[in-house]
Amino acid sequence: MLKLMQAKELVSKQKQKKSRKSKIKEKPWFLYILECCDGSFYTGITNNIERRFQMHVSGRASKYTRTRRPVELLYHESCTSRVSAMVREAQVKAFTRIKKEELIHKKQSTIIN
Repeated sequence: MLKLMQAKELVSKQKQKKSRKSKIKEKPWFLYILECCDGSFYTGITNNIERRFQMHVSGRASKYTRTRRPVELLYHESCTSRVSAMVREAQVKAFTRIKKEELIHKKQSTIIN
């Protein structure tokens, strides 16, 4: 009987922890595309786009962009979670260059209009 009561108490505490965690609002994650000085694209994810871009500019973000500065931020999109940003990053990295350019130009045309 005592073990059953302890088990119920443990389950109750776990439910309370889960409900508290679900109330905490997660920061949005972003997928971004940079254009490097050699014309190549770099795709990545972050939860702080300004900070990450400054790291790329200063050469402290990745080996790839460190040797291809200056970089320009061409595109970014918001994702609901880190996992969804990682999935989207894998999708975009699999795109051809032409498809990436279409994605970038589509975003830029919606901003202009």
